[in-house]
Amino acid sequence: MNTVQPSTPFVPPVPGSIRRITLIGSTGSIGTQALEVISGAPGRFAVAAISGGYNLQLLARQAVSTGAPAVGTANPNLDELAAAISAAAETLGVVGYAPVLFAGPDAAARIAGFPDADVVLNGITGSIGLAPTLAALNAGHLLALANKESLIVGGQLVKELAAPGQLVPVDSEHSALAQALRSGTPEEVHKLIVTASGGPFRGWSREALRDVTPAQALAHPTWAMGKVITTNSATMVNKALEVIEAHLLFDVPLERIEAVVHPQSMVHSMVEFIDGSTIAQASPPDMALPIALGIGWPHRVPGAARPCDFSAAQAWTFEPLDVEAFPAIELAKAAAAASPTHMAVFNAVNEEAVEAFHAGAIRFTDIVETVEAILDTYTPESGTLTLDSVLGAETWARNAAAKRLEAL
Repeated sequence: MNTVQPSTPFVPPVPGSIRRITLIGSTGSIGTQALEVISGAPGRFAVAAISGGYNLQLLARQAVSTGAPAVGTANPNLDELAAAISAAAETLGVVGYAPVLFAGPDAAARIAGFPDADVVLNGITGSIGLAPTLAALNAGHLLALANKESLIVGGQLVKELAAPGQLVPVDSEHSALAQALRSGTPEEVHKLIVTASGGPFRGWSREALRDVTPAQALAHPTWAMGKVITTNSATMVNKALEVIEAHLLFDVPLERIEAVVHPQSMVHSMVEFIDGSTIAQASPPDMALPIALGIGWPHRVPGAARPCDFSAAQAWTFEPLDVEAFPAIELAKAAAAASPTHMAVFNAVNEEAVEAFHAGAIRFTDIVETVEAILDTYTPESGTLTLDSVLGAETWARNAAAKRLEAL
């Protein structure tokens, strides 16, 4: 299996020192919350570099406010970024701020590989996060990973590049699993249990889901997230990706990973051990906690989030997932077992179908049905996983999805 060898060996951050954090996707949900965590712990964290999308005004304010030494944007116009930073500096009364600037499609990867960092938090959404993930690992940084897609589509390519202890999960479910797994050895783990809120359509039949509107799909009962992740949570594709991510992160076979619906979203995941004991991580739903733990790993950040209030009466419930109404998890498990590039196809087709749904071109149920239909026609060109094979599978999948979506 071909991989890129890291150019810089991974050295864990020095305990007790101020950690320099690079944020990939600083203007998104994860990035903005991470900046709040960092500003709330000035003696523990500092910003090394940031990279965002096309919201240059917000990106510029973040850059000036944090004094980030390097700034990147997906916007290919470097002059626009420079002008936005100049305007933000004038508004905030900052003089002499002159960061290194990167612009264009490779800006996030260049920022992720920027040398003066201890931790890179990859918080962008979608498979475009693969290049920054590989760059951060290649540069020897601790990678706090909220971009699950890069691990899912990159698979062993990412795992083989990562040194032991270099990859830390930030998704609340995987952060919970990482914490619970401290209670036993790998040989003592029997099962991973990934919890799901059930989304806005818990209890709906497959037939009822056909008439879901984009507005309904974005009305998540627990979490405030971006369009793609919120829609994926409604279809349970997000939970399907999380099951595959858990398999890759913790080397537990897919048949020993299951999802369970927990509407209150207080228990974020559980580990069942061979002696019958189950260890659960619980906290009120707040991404500040897994973000803080991710960038501070393996140390906890005092006051990162509020704890559970057990002095108040409350009930936590658990129920099985309706796999007939929400088939995405079983579909993803089959794809992951089929070939190293099947999950790249799964993810790419889903991204295309989500966009088509929000454009009003297809029904809600067509999203997962399109993923299944395209997977049924996919034949890998090679059994070897390389960056080129991943990108090739994605290109094929997006083209195939476009043709099918136009016909619906």
